[in-house]
Amino acid sequence: MILDKIDQLLNEVNNLSAQNAEEIEQLRLKYLSKKGEITALMADFRNVAADQKKAVGMKINELKQLAQDKLNELKACVGTQKVAEDAPDLTRTPYPIKLGTRHPLTIVRNQIIDIFQRMGFTLAEGPEIDDDLHVFTKLNFAPDHPARDMQDTFFIETNPNDVTKNVILRSHTSNDQSRVMERQQPPIRVICPGRVFRNEAISARAHCFFHQLEGLYIDKNVSFTDLKQVLLTFARELFGPDTDIRLRPSYFPFTEPSAEMDISCHICGGEGCGFCKHTGWVEILGCGMVDPNVLEACGIDSNEYTGYAFGMGVERITNLKYRVSDLRLFSENDTRFLKEFESAY
Repeated sequence: MILDKIDQLLNEVNNLSAQNAEEIEQLRLKYLSKKGEITALMADFRNVAADQKKAVGMKINELKQLAQDKLNELKACVGTQKVAEDAPDLTRTPYPIKLGTRHPLTIVRNQIIDIFQRMGFTLAEGPEIDDDLHVFTKLNFAPDHPARDMQDTFFIETNPNDVTKNVILRSHTSNDQSRVMERQQPPIRVICPGRVFRNEAISARAHCFFHQLEGLYIDKNVSFTDLKQVLLTFARELFGPDTDIRLRPSYFPFTEPSAEMDISCHICGGEGCGFCKHTGWVEILGCGMVDPNVLEACGIDSNEYTGYAFGMGVERITNLKYRVSDLRLFSENDTRFLKEFESAY
């Protein structure tokens, strides 16, 4: 009697099937749980004659092992089927993926780089974390210059015995220029774009980090006239062929003579408006002839070579091109703001 029941259960177990994990669990409860049919056979096993116990016991163990193997097989099949269902259909058309846009600062930066590369300048990039030697000392900054104060510069590590070994976040990309002059003899014609840091309160007109692009040209017989022509070409390429420039005397530690360059307001055409404060001119960059002290500090003979340098803020240029009123918009990653520049490239 018990052998017939075991044979019947063997036949059932061999033909088990399931579509999902829930059905497999129901089969486990039916056959292998404490109240399952295979467990119930053990109660009947006590009534089996002594001479049949061995044969019946082997049959019950066979049934139990078969049931366990069958359930494991079903679990594996259902798992493989689920993976196949979740896998992407490589034959279907692509999913609609939202494309990002270029950041306005990247757009303007690339435009500026392209203009100067067409004039023969090459890219040079350096570290954002640098020492005082390359950021200030080799650029003719006085030991007591305000830029060296903690109120203006982010210090990472200070050396009380030697200020040139102070480790700081660069406050301009001129450190790239000092490094280029150290390892390369003239002629040198490079532009240095990058991110810079200053200890300033964040507001609509100032930020603790921003982007600069500086240029350097050193060769024999370089004159201020060369600088003026390069900057005029740059302004007209970026802001339009009718753009005029003017150079006003200024002061920078690393250039002598130094100047600040204004362009004619491209909004009012130089007639005067609220944007240019009714002057007709808008300041965009600083420039000048490289100070001989800077050349000598970087290992270049100032009696044989001369050069010019200039530097501009990428945010400032972007403000002028697109009339962005708040600097903070550039770093907030507001997609509504960024989408406005989709047609700008």
